[in-house]
Amino acid sequence: MLKYLAPAMLVVLSGCTITKSPDVVDVNQTTGTVRLGYTLAPLQKGKVDSYAANSTATRQCQQWGFATALAYGNPITTCSVVSGTQCLAKSVVLEYQCRGIAINTTTAASHWY
Repeated sequence: MLKYLAPAMLVVLSGCTITKSPDVVDVNQTTGTVRLGYTLAPLQKGKVDSYAANSTATRQCQQWGFATALAYGNPITTCSVVSGTQCLAKSVVLEYQCRGIAINTTTAASHWY
């Protein structure tokens, strides 16, 4: 019985992968950077839809007049809730750099004489 219980416990304790939707947590218009973040509970593994995350960052960049956002660096993971020596929640931050200049064609066309 124990030889079946150990593998079953390993599967349960390994956690599950959950798709997370990161939100904007920090912006800096001067440097053109956008940080998106999400939290993970103990034993959770987070998976991010990179297309959706990039779209979120790009929308923020476009509000400042940039064309797009590019992800850079690795995700930054920190323990956000600690109890004794246990990490009860992790925060994950993804960084994006705004690039290019967006040209508003409707505004540009209305000023063309």
